[in-house]
Amino acid sequence: MSNILLGPLLRYVGAMEATVWVETDAPCEVEVLNHRSHTFHVEGHHYAIVHIAGLECGRVYPYTVALDGVTAYPEPGSEFPQCVIHTIDPREPLRLVFGSCRVTVPHEPPFTLTREEDSRGRETDALYALARRLVASPPGSFPHALLLLGDQVYADEVSPNTRDFIRARRDTNQPPGAGGVADFEEYTHLYREAWGDPLLRWLLSTVSTLMIYDDHDMRDDWNTSAAWVEEMRALPWWNKRIVGGFMSYWIYQHLGNLLPEELRGSELLRRVRQAADAGPVLREFAFRADRETEGCRWSFYRDLGNTRLVVIDARAGRVLKEGHRSIVDDKEWGWIEQHATGGFDHLLLASSVPVLLAPAMHHLEAWNEKVCGGAWGTGAAKIGEKIRQAIDLEHWAAFESSFDKFVGLLRAVRAGERGRAPATIVALSGDVHHAYLAKVAFRNNGRDQIHVDDSRRCFVYQAVCSPIRNPLSAYERRVLRAGWSNPAAFISRQLSRAVGVREPEISWQLLHDEPWFDNQIATLELRGRVAHLRIEKSASDETNDAGLDIIFEHQLSED
Repeated sequence: MSNILLGPLLRYVGAMEATVWVETDAPCEVEVLNHRSHTFHVEGHHYAIVHIAGLECGRVYPYTVALDGVTAYPEPGSEFPQCVIHTIDPREPLRLVFGSCRVTVPHEPPFTLTREEDSRGRETDALYALARRLVASPPGSFPHALLLLGDQVYADEVSPNTRDFIRARRDTNQPPGAGGVADFEEYTHLYREAWGDPLLRWLLSTVSTLMIYDDHDMRDDWNTSAAWVEEMRALPWWNKRIVGGFMSYWIYQHLGNLLPEELRGSELLRRVRQAADAGPVLREFAFRADRETEGCRWSFYRDLGNTRLVVIDARAGRVLKEGHRSIVDDKEWGWIEQHATGGFDHLLLASSVPVLLAPAMHHLEAWNEKVCGGAWGTGAAKIGEKIRQAIDLEHWAAFESSFDKFVGLLRAVRAGERGRAPATIVALSGDVHHAYLAKVAFRNNGRDQIHVDDSRRCFVYQAVCSPIRNPLSAYERRVLRAGWSNPAAFISRQLSRAVGVREPEISWQLLHDEPWFDNQIATLELRGRVAHLRIEKSASDETNDAGLDIIFEHQLSED
């Protein structure tokens, strides 16, 4: 009899359709709500994604997963509520939870140890705390979707359990050692550890998830620059890591991001399902995905009632040639512009890395890009590259042309040039291991004065929530706080001007005193054209029970 190794994961959920993903220990037919799909095989692993059609909007459907006709989930005697599919109803409020950066370590107490004190610590997992709360809540109150904005797994910072697994299968005296994964097989272990906890399995079976990678899904600073890529590709073990990373990402994360019609039309999925072992097919695809940006789009969109969500790949699609750097190539940017339109109550533009950083960091990254491009000569360019890699100067600000295009897109949608202006445009991001909400202001008719013009009743924000579980050290927190200070912003602005960086067409400022650095998770609640943001930090009481405490709430649009 077949068994479920990982999942079920509830992935796409619309008004009348859904998809459910599973990994099993043998070939079988997977059934959910009378809809069936056979598993496909990749190098000893078996997967299925089941498309469920014919649902009604706004309904809650309890479901089970059967393998070859035998119920496999929920397991007998499960302590958790029945897993459900809650279809979208555009007339109902929508709740979207988001966050990023989750190191996988055990959930047993003590929860309060820091990473300096004990590698098992990292404090309380905010995702785990959310699951504990939902277990005791009625299904109608659950979030409609969970958006994971990168670093779902850490390929370069593994748990003690994964280190033991690695040591059992290869010589860790050879690179990449025991501290990072080497290939597809070790990636499968990472995902099983990240999502295999019984409570998290239940959460992921009940709340629809959307995902995009960030650097640690492959390696810290992934695709920072052409120099970084050249250095990594010279390492003898890198090709196996990057190919295994793309293979596993396509299986474990990307498939569930696709719309049902995209699944039906996927030539790659068709080839994978037809192959006796799809390993060679996916290896060829993964290698090409790393070497070429053209023809491989990881960005995706989702309509959640009257809200349009566009999730932008800010890592794999980068163009890194100095003088021509961009977050995505021209073809993918065209796709983003096509889908990031008005005509919705809210437009959410998600990117693993923030578009709007602390002003000091923004100007520093813009300065560094110019220096690395030769603004101060070849000697300074080499020093600039070392600085870029040392302190992670790799966000949208370090890709000036892409930043300018993004700002132009915000302006056009807000002005109603791309359909009726939404009530809010919110850039959702993670990566930086702190949380904040910044409001955006636009230049007044091209003049130098920048002001907040709310007359259009379209409000623009950057909302960042990170980490879910990976808090910074005290020193790192002090540095990031300084980035929001006026003196630091003034100094870095003068640096950027000195190398010819144009002043941004927008300004932005925090809507609170300072950012937060806890393990945390954020919720957007959308009711018609009203939007509300809540940020909660994880906590544990004297019994080590994980919980969530509200640290910030703000209404983003008017009634």
